[in-house]
Amino acid sequence: MSKTRIAFIGAGNMAASLIGGMRAQGVDAELIRASDPGAETRERVAKEHGIKVVADNAEAIEGADVVLLAVKPQMMKSVCEALKPALKPHQLIVSIAAGITCASMRAWLGEQPLVRCMPNTPALLRQGVSGLYATADVTAAQREQAETLLSAVGIALWVDEEAHIDAVTAVSGSGPAYFFLLIEAMTAAGVKLGLPADVASKLTLQTALGAALMATGSDVDAADLRRRVTSPAGTTEAAIKSFQANGFEAIVEEALSAAAHRSAELAEQLGK
Repeated sequence: MSKTRIAFIGAGNMAASLIGGMRAQGVDAELIRASDPGAETRERVAKEHGIKVVADNAEAIEGADVVLLAVKPQMMKSVCEALKPALKPHQLIVSIAAGITCASMRAWLGEQPLVRCMPNTPALLRQGVSGLYATADVTAAQREQAETLLSAVGIALWVDEEAHIDAVTAVSGSGPAYFFLLIEAMTAAGVKLGLPADVASKLTLQTALGAALMATGSDVDAADLRRRVTSPAGTTEAAIKSFQANGFEAIVEEALSAAAHRSAELAEQLGK
């Protein structure tokens, strides 16, 4: 990425996180440009990251190798159609807009090489994970550019079929909210067991953090880690048996299937 010129269309939170991640990795500010309709956003991002931020999208993409689309899904069609005349055939389009398929973007932009991404909100802390899908005309060098770009805020994983982006959305795109729900439930249960609310909250949050660090730093899978901390006839086993007796695994599978189905529905609606 040392010579790759990148233009961001939209300079909201996710785009600003990507820009910040790139700058932290040593990418020259001269290689990054952004556009945004909001004057306050332009001023803030320019000041924080030392890059040029303009109001005009066509100006932002001039000379860019990669054009990252970071606008709201509902705005994507109008933004793409207005941007189309200014695009060059070699420019790689990277979209982080949820629910917008490559077919829809091709209809609005023309035959540009496309990478469709699904990041998640921990990217704001550079602890995110993104699923990436590339159209057939994306070169190996362009795939590397897209992967390096998204890796600035976490890790980037490729999928071979665009339909798998719906599964990525269900697992990681929406996933932080599932863990927040579990944190809520565990905190509330701790309070019902007699703990002060602040103590229950801190216990739950630190446990979630510690478990995540153990899982990501281990060379064994989560099932093995769970078995290692579940003593026969102990307290953990009692809780696990209660979870499983109430259909925990089936509830999770049904929830993620609902999210994936809704992702596909939204893609159809937003792509019209």
